[in-house]
Amino acid sequence: MWRWVRQQLGFDPPHQSDTRTIYIANRFPQYGLYTPQKFIDNRIISSKGYEDWLRHNSDNEVNGAPVYVVRSGGLVKTRSKNIRVGDIVRVAKDEIFPADLVLLSSDRLDGSCHVTTASLDGETNLKTHVAVPETAVLQTVANLDTLIAVIECQQPEADLYRFMGRMIITQQMEEIVRPLGPESLLLRGARLKNTKEIFGVAVYTGMETKMALNYKSKSQKRSAVEKSMNTFLIIYLIILISEAIISTILKYTWQAEEKWDEPWYNQKTEHQRNSSKILKFISDFLAFLVLYNFIIPISLYVTVEMQKFLGSFFIGWDLDLYHEESDQKAQVNTSDLNEELGQVEYVFTDKTGTLTENEMQFRECSINGIKYQEINGRLVSEGPTPDSSEGNLSYLSSLSHLNNLSHLATSSSFRTSPENETELIKEHDLFFKAVSLCHTVQISSVQTDGIGDSPWQTNLAPSQLEYYASSPDEKALVEAAARFGIVFIGNSGETMEVKTLGKLERYKLLHILEFDSDRRRMSVIVQAPSGEKLLFVKGAESSILPECIGGEIEKTRIHVDEFALKGLRTLCMAYREFTPKEYEEIDRHLFEARTALQQREEKLADVFQFIEKDLILLGATAVEDKLQDKVRETIEALRMAGIKVWVLTGDKHETAVSVSLSCGHFHRTMNILELINQRSDSECAEKLRQLARRITEDHVIQHGLVVDGISLSLALREHEKLFMEVCKNCSAVMCCRMAPLQKAKVIRLIKISPEKPITLAVGDGANDVSMIQEAHVGIGIMGKEGRQAARNSDYAIARFKFLSKLLFVHGHFYYIRIATLVQYFFYKNVCFITPQFLYQFYCLFSQQTLYDSVYLTLYNICFTSLPILIYSLLEQHIDPHVLQNKPTLYRDISKNRQLSMKTFLYWTMLGFSHAFIFFFGSYFLIGKDTSLLGNGQMFGNWTFGTLVFTVMVITVTVKMALETHFWTWINHLVTWGSILFYFVFSLFYGGILWPFLSSQNMYFVFIQLLSSGSAWFAIILMVVTCLFLDIVKKVFDRQFHPTNIEKAQLTETNSSIKCLDSMCCFSEGETACASVGRMLERVIGRCRPSHVSRSWSASDPFYTNDRSILTLSTMDSSTC
Repeated sequence: MWRWVRQQLGFDPPHQSDTRTIYIANRFPQYGLYTPQKFIDNRIISSKGYEDWLRHNSDNEVNGAPVYVVRSGGLVKTRSKNIRVGDIVRVAKDEIFPADLVLLSSDRLDGSCHVTTASLDGETNLKTHVAVPETAVLQTVANLDTLIAVIECQQPEADLYRFMGRMIITQQMEEIVRPLGPESLLLRGARLKNTKEIFGVAVYTGMETKMALNYKSKSQKRSAVEKSMNTFLIIYLIILISEAIISTILKYTWQAEEKWDEPWYNQKTEHQRNSSKILKFISDFLAFLVLYNFIIPISLYVTVEMQKFLGSFFIGWDLDLYHEESDQKAQVNTSDLNEELGQVEYVFTDKTGTLTENEMQFRECSINGIKYQEINGRLVSEGPTPDSSEGNLSYLSSLSHLNNLSHLATSSSFRTSPENETELIKEHDLFFKAVSLCHTVQISSVQTDGIGDSPWQTNLAPSQLEYYASSPDEKALVEAAARFGIVFIGNSGETMEVKTLGKLERYKLLHILEFDSDRRRMSVIVQAPSGEKLLFVKGAESSILPECIGGEIEKTRIHVDEFALKGLRTLCMAYREFTPKEYEEIDRHLFEARTALQQREEKLADVFQFIEKDLILLGATAVEDKLQDKVRETIEALRMAGIKVWVLTGDKHETAVSVSLSCGHFHRTMNILELINQRSDSECAEKLRQLARRITEDHVIQHGLVVDGISLSLALREHEKLFMEVCKNCSAVMCCRMAPLQKAKVIRLIKISPEKPITLAVGDGANDVSMIQEAHVGIGIMGKEGRQAARNSDYAIARFKFLSKLLFVHGHFYYIRIATLVQYFFYKNVCFITPQFLYQFYCLFSQQTLYDSVYLTLYNICFTSLPILIYSLLEQHIDPHVLQNKPTLYRDISKNRQLSMKTFLYWTMLGFSHAFIFFFGSYFLIGKDTSLLGNGQMFGNWTFGTLVFTVMVITVTVKMALETHFWTWINHLVTWGSILFYFVFSLFYGGILWPFLSSQNMYFVFIQLLSSGSAWFAIILMVVTCLFLDIVKKVFDRQFHPTNIEKAQLTETNSSIKCLDSMCCFSEGETACASVGRMLERVIGRCRPSHVSRSWSASDPFYTNDRSILTLSTMDSSTC
């Protein structure tokens, strides 16, 4: 138990050996074995409690999912969190694997099953897994109860594609040893597809699963505003302590004179005279701390939490962030980071499924040096044809048309003898057969009757067959081959069935040479109906072309480059024919390598290399992963906003670069630098130095950098500073062949750089979770790769294009709102407490309070809290469309400019100046005037303090009104209502003798104050004096030093751009004071909906159906 506790705390490694032994547990008592652990979140308070509660429910949904395990000859229902290593688990179709399982059997005779790993590696299509022959026949619970086996495997590791182990099965007193590899392991988080049910034994559970090991531990994220708040709080704490020390010292300095130390009206007791002076000094110091402690805005944190929590709902209500096709709206998982959306300097994005739709479509191919493209379901080759009106294209609607010579092109490439025509047909036939056979595609339901029987009906095949594949490329290629006359029907056991022009052909599947990232290709060895042994190979051109000894290699290479420049994903196809003797040798080598228990991967790699050589090139394919809508515009807008965009993807170098070019991440005029295929630290360092020199020497405005995963690992190991220097001088960076944890490392490298920039990560798959959690702000795309990214993100949106409004509008507004909120709170607390400090100079530092205790309590709670809260929720200092159309305005708020020390000091000094006017204005205007009251009485202490407090409440409230640019009826209600409430409350509070109050100091004080005309004059004069200085500064700044935002506000007013996103619609028309109003709007930068109409324009970029981000109900533009 103690060791387990130390493991959880991170002091001990969880395992001490390199392997683990698992005994398959199929015999258990049915009751009393497990006690479910229950975690109850009792901290559901405020916004954080609510968010924790949502996460708690999400975790319970996963950990509490019902599963069935085999125990004592039967199936027992339990929860996924109760699965232990060694349990045999049953998983049904479309269910998610609750742990990492070794496949024992399925409903198929060969023990195979199909899974989709979209939530793990982003691949949406099927992968095939197989069980060992000895357990594949155990398809019932009763049969599994007889199984006696032990699994030995490696300790848990994060690599999703690596698993080494063996199963020792005891049958009839004999031990049978079977190797286990990745094809036997079903990963937690993957989903069972196209298979009724499977049985598997749990080898890794809980935090030891590969999915969990690939997750970065979620850390608490804190925004830059929160850090600034803490800095300001420390400054105010220093001010508080300084005021307390000064007051204490001045008190004892003043009391050094005997007449002030012990006046006749306040004689000391004997105990006071004999008490310790040190203790009395400390006591007085603490008393002054209590007296001045209101300068620390404790209520600021409460208001900020309310603002963040309530403000986060506006993102979900924004109809511009709603995706109608998928019926998904934006989600906020962490409201603490709303303002951080306005501070982003780096965007790190995944490619597949984030920038693209993750839907592959066949576009072009190259067969024997001739390039074709698909148009309307027909292959189009280059070159003129007699029956083509264009005169430069030859149409081949399907492979069957090659049998009709009238459909052959008349270009030089087709003007051949009958023998060459037959050879051409054979080459095309062989190419598409390679496409139809070299894959791991499965079929959900086979309906083959009538498919391909007629050459004119081949286009029906894709609509009647539902293909599943381990990669979307494979599915697209097999569907394309079916459209062109060679239809993959399916496989039964070791036989693959293909219909070629209506004729059924059966190929025996002898071996599959699985794809791996080192070889970058996959192969199948099949036996044709005629008996030949054929090897079909498919892979990246860089791995296929060097192994080819025949075919149109150079022409195909040119075509592949042309495909890549169009942003298409390319694959090359090749084949090789084996003699019987060659195949026997290959079969023997494969068997030895696959049954090896030591260095199996190395031996298989050697055998694969031995097999995949001396190839004949057939051609190349090109499929398109379509970009999402408005990706190019969004990336360009981000660049204009001063945000650097990095693409982090697992795709190959050529594909990633082409997609970067097509989406506008890389420009055609950009100088693209490459750091790829580096094999050593010294080689990597030298290449980095060359790139750094090249950036310095080249007179190119923009550079782009391409880095692959291997080179990145070397760069991050020893040359971080040099790598960062190169990256910072590049406008765009693209990292390819990236592992999930590498993505997080790159983001962390940027985060800890000296500039400490704010980072944002966007992804849609579980392989993006680590970088989403590492970045300051994590955005999950609710796409087709599961919900792991959205669940672990701070914000979730349906499409990448929504990022622009999320940052430029919501981020901008949230930052301005909370920055003003923070500054205003410190300002009004300085206004509040400074008169208290000044008053001590006039009461011999006796610690007498200037304000009544009720006023002290309600100042931040009631009198001044609502205007700033509503401002922080509804303020729009500039039109949302202007913010979206002018991304450069985003630069004005970057790097936390609104909370800079200069701005903070301005608000603080403004607070001190207003406080001095409150106190000394009241003192000199009415402090010594004996004619203020009708009975000749002077104002007393409480009347003086109430006057100061009244001026202060009115001034700080009107100051908030001056800062407000966007007025709704709610703003009017809380602004003027707060002042009215103060007067009503004071009249009510001072007009009654409250029996439960120990003192009645305020009785009739406020009524007497308001009965004096001099007091009213003093209030108006001091309020105008305070705010006049503020208005003069605003006018001066706007006229002589306007910011870009202020220029945009002025342009908006002059061009009559309408106010948007009000709580209601306003009609056209102007008031009698329209000219004065327009002048004030120019001075203050205000947009007043009282005389402005609300409108939408179909020409508005990005979002033509802009509706309110603040409206509580849907609004139709026709009603405005």
